[in-house]
Amino acid sequence: MKHLLFLGLLSTLLVGSLQAQQLYQPRDIKQAYENGTRSPDGAPGKNYWQNSADYTINIKASPPDRTIKGSEQITYFNNSPDTLKKVVVDLLLNHHLPTAPRDNGTSEAYLTSGVHIDTLMINGRGQEWKDDPGNYTFDIVELPESLAPGDSVQLSFDWHYDVSKQPGREGQIDSTSFFLAYFYPRIAVYDDYKGWNTTEFTGRQEFYNDFGDYTVNVTVPEGYTVWGTGTLENAEQVLQQDALSRYQKSLTSDSTIKIASLDQLEANKITAQNGSNTWTFSSQYVPDVAFGLSDHFVWDAASVVVEDEIDRRASVQAAYNDTTSGFHPMVGYARHALDYFSHHWPGVPYPYSKMSVFQGGADMEYPMMANDSSFPDPVFTRFVAEHEIVHTYFPFYMGTNETRYAFMDEGWATAFELLIGHEVLGREQANELFRTFRVKPWITNPSTLEDLSIMTPNDMLTDPAYGHNVYGKAALGYLALKDLLGDELFKKCLHTYMERWNGKHPLPWDFFYSFNEVSGKNLNWFWKNWFFENSYIDLAIDEVQKAGQNYTVTLENIGGMPAPTDMKITYSDGSSTIRHQTPAIWKENSGQAEISLTTDKTIQSIELDGGIWMDANPEDNEWQNN
Repeated sequence: MKHLLFLGLLSTLLVGSLQAQQLYQPRDIKQAYENGTRSPDGAPGKNYWQNSADYTINIKASPPDRTIKGSEQITYFNNSPDTLKKVVVDLLLNHHLPTAPRDNGTSEAYLTSGVHIDTLMINGRGQEWKDDPGNYTFDIVELPESLAPGDSVQLSFDWHYDVSKQPGREGQIDSTSFFLAYFYPRIAVYDDYKGWNTTEFTGRQEFYNDFGDYTVNVTVPEGYTVWGTGTLENAEQVLQQDALSRYQKSLTSDSTIKIASLDQLEANKITAQNGSNTWTFSSQYVPDVAFGLSDHFVWDAASVVVEDEIDRRASVQAAYNDTTSGFHPMVGYARHALDYFSHHWPGVPYPYSKMSVFQGGADMEYPMMANDSSFPDPVFTRFVAEHEIVHTYFPFYMGTNETRYAFMDEGWATAFELLIGHEVLGREQANELFRTFRVKPWITNPSTLEDLSIMTPNDMLTDPAYGHNVYGKAALGYLALKDLLGDELFKKCLHTYMERWNGKHPLPWDFFYSFNEVSGKNLNWFWKNWFFENSYIDLAIDEVQKAGQNYTVTLENIGGMPAPTDMKITYSDGSSTIRHQTPAIWKENSGQAEISLTTDKTIQSIELDGGIWMDANPEDNEWQNN
């Protein structure tokens, strides 16, 4: 028995090792697997670790004054095996400096003087802050004493900055409405494969943050409401009684409740009349926080059950200018999204206590918050909100590195936006929107950039190749995988991967190997052709041969991506049928596949239809029996 167990273990290790060898790994990633922080079965390795930081933040805003003043205390935990002599501090709002590197041009209204560090203390002792002229959106702080493995260090900052007049992901929405994101000095990620993350923020990249607990106190003048990441801990102190009653009722209501109407705001019947109010929010084990504030945005709310077994509800809130008709149904949109994502795809209960959608204009996600636009087309307004809300799972539930592998979150969000669209719009309309918005701009644009592999580090890419790689192409890959495995096995693999890496930092290889292990299939042929190769979608019917009642249809995969397709077969009697082909047809030979058909009818024509997997050259997708 011991001998058999040993052989079984050896077999498992060999399979895992073989899988790891078959997919290209950069040298730093390979080293992580050799160090045992990552495992070839897709799970975190026996030596996996990640650092964390807890934040207590106090900020003060006094619109229309654009200056934000803040103080914070950070406890940073070194869980790594390394002794750290420095920490890297992210100051992402230095992106507004006139001299900062940016992916795109901007106007003078976007520019500010950046973040000003007024004081820095380390373990209670004052330290001189030195701006490094060689860096913009991060600075390196030398520690007075080395930080040993398993130890922690306390850092305290006082700082201030000016909100940008031109809003983007953050900034001044109007003279008395601000959206605050990236607003605090934050300890950068120190990870097991790269060390300190010192990627400059140039406006395109998004998140790569460690997880931590946050307590944030936002002080604003009376009459201002604050929405943000986390649970509002002191609603009784900042809201008048009637508004408080409506707020509390909304936490268990299936129907939308207007907590603050425009008339009530103008009559000063919402917030406590104390001259100023401090709104306190707390959140546990999140990778970031963001806040919106306004003296005239109306406030709607409801709730929805997201975890049936324990009847757990999540609050759903919307804050917007009352003149914006597109946001009036927003709570209903968001409530349905949380219900769908919790119970269908991805089918994991929404992990937080609430979700707020704030009318801004960036169409950008944050933990428990979205900064979204209102579009003339209500379908598109809802579409964007659903996309930002599903980001809760990727990259917040799963702490992916968006600065390098954005397809690990944007691709998933794009795939799930299609699946919820099938329920909201119907399959035909949702597919057409997906093709038009996500697929067609890529597949109809033949160029060197567009054919680069999805695994190309996205911080090396420019638009439009960046956008197409991380959104549409990646989503098509995930959906092709779903088609290949079938819904039941695909969901089993997805849930195991998410459970393994919830609150951690998965790499693409962790995803690939996890699906291999859980499915019991070596899918490296699929990963290689879809994610690692310079490929596109272009299938063709090469030839059709007939022998008695048997037909052999030879398909060519000119573009290289193992996409599914429907074969529409029309017979001489006018009848027709559809034969769906999953990506499995390309497993043995990625360039060619033979499909056998048996029928007592005469086939008149065969046509390939990829559906959402649009073909770069549909001219060779049809065969006619002449």
